[in-house]
Amino acid sequence: MSDAPTARSKLSLLLIVFPMLLLGQCALAATPVKPVIQVGSYHCPPFVIKHDDDTYSGLSILLWERISENLGLQYQITDYSLKDLLEAVANKKLAVGISCISITPERELILDFSHSFYETHLAIAVKKQGHLTTIKNIITNKNLLIVLGIFFAAAATVGGIYYLLEHRVNEKLYSMPSRKAQLIEGFILGLLFITKGPFNYFEFKTLPGRVLTVFLAIFTTIFIASITAILASTFTLGLLSSDIRGPGDLANIPVGAKLASTSSEYLTSQSIVHRTYIDTDQMLAALENNEVDAIVADAAVLKYLLKKSKEKGEYQNLMVLPYQFEKQNYGFVIEDKSEYIEQLNRALLKVRRSPEWRQALHEYFAERH
Repeated sequence: MSDAPTARSKLSLLLIVFPMLLLGQCALAATPVKPVIQVGSYHCPPFVIKHDDDTYSGLSILLWERISENLGLQYQITDYSLKDLLEAVANKKLAVGISCISITPERELILDFSHSFYETHLAIAVKKQGHLTTIKNIITNKNLLIVLGIFFAAAATVGGIYYLLEHRVNEKLYSMPSRKAQLIEGFILGLLFITKGPFNYFEFKTLPGRVLTVFLAIFTTIFIASITAILASTFTLGLLSSDIRGPGDLANIPVGAKLASTSSEYLTSQSIVHRTYIDTDQMLAALENNEVDAIVADAAVLKYLLKKSKEKGEYQNLMVLPYQFEKQNYGFVIEDKSEYIEQLNRALLKVRRSPEWRQALHEYFAERH
């Protein structure tokens, strides 16, 4: 008789415990497990720097790390070339691509982008030329020749006017006996006027000469300032370093650009035939070895790489020309119609306003943006 209550007790316990176990398993199954997000990248200092131990640093990496912390994301980074990265995101093999990726209308047809996090321009890098080439550039530079022509014409005009007014009455300024020699004296007077400014008012004997001196005092001051500004601008823009003065000069020389980059797309749009390279490091080596006469890439990347290379004693003769064109905005590339783009953009804007981000910009570029 005592076995029956025991069996009933076990059955009751089982009926109580089994639903609890079942509910516990359902609760565990309902707990969301966040997937590991596949992230693609490529080496592009200072935005993505891959180290020998397969770790990463750089501005884009810092930004992504802070965004993923903010959103509670797990991720895995894999290296790609730029072309392969864009294709992998477009085919949804990657959720996000991070590096120095320019936002363009053509890419947005098949991809989505985050908000821009950095703005730069395209730039041209060249190899500094030797002294003989520099002298040749000075002699043949059209702008310089025009300036010199105006300079000497102005000197001849001023000298001629003073000769007509003063050569018969001013033996001090026109002391040579022959007319030819006096004309030379007049030209020298004009040169001195143009280069040094007006003479003393009392050096001239005639009233028109003295009146003209007053007017020329104003004119020569402005003229000298203008000529100085034009010459300074001409030399600053590369006269002594390169005969390339802008993108239009690239059409007839060997040029390099990164494969599938906005630089390559720009050159193609301008009908400029060019060689393509896998990365910027290969382009710099090609420029150093005279395989090409110029390379086109993003200004921020070129300047950073050359700065770091020169600190190591490399590429000492390479320089970035002071011409900027084709504005570039960097963003993260995301699979088309991603449901997470709004969350990512909010996190990105939050990081960009942080002191850590401003400090990182300062460390990499020695200036605030």
